[in-house]
Amino acid sequence: MPNLKISAAEMVAAARARIKEIETQDLIAQMRDPNLVIVDIRDVRERQRSGYIPGSFHAPRGMLEFWIDPQSPYFKEIFGEDKTFVFHCASGWRSALSTATLQDMGFDAAHLREGFSTWEAQGGPVEFPAPHEK
Repeated sequence: MPNLKISAAEMVAAARARIKEIETQDLIAQMRDPNLVIVDIRDVRERQRSGYIPGSFHAPRGMLEFWIDPQSPYFKEIFGEDKTFVFHCASGWRSALSTATLQDMGFDAAHLREGFSTWEAQGGPVEFPAPHEK
């Protein structure tokens, strides 16, 4: 077994102590705000299996730093817009770590505290991708 200096849970707790967290009900109430961008960092298979928040932008977690950095060849224009960005994953762990990293880079962001796991149960709308044609 590896001898870790800090656990993943401790890293998430440290990130959550210094980032802005948004509750599910609050994000549901704000989701139609044209100045808000909800960013889904889950794997594409998670989105296919569980659905996604309508209007959310998909940005795989592994590319976030490169997609938000204007100096990167992978920069995505959406991250250059003057909007409020709220990141989410399934349970709030990956998005907490990601939001802390983006904050360290100087990017202003928040995350959905409980992730997508409570979204539908609390009345949030869900869409599913169209099935691939064979």
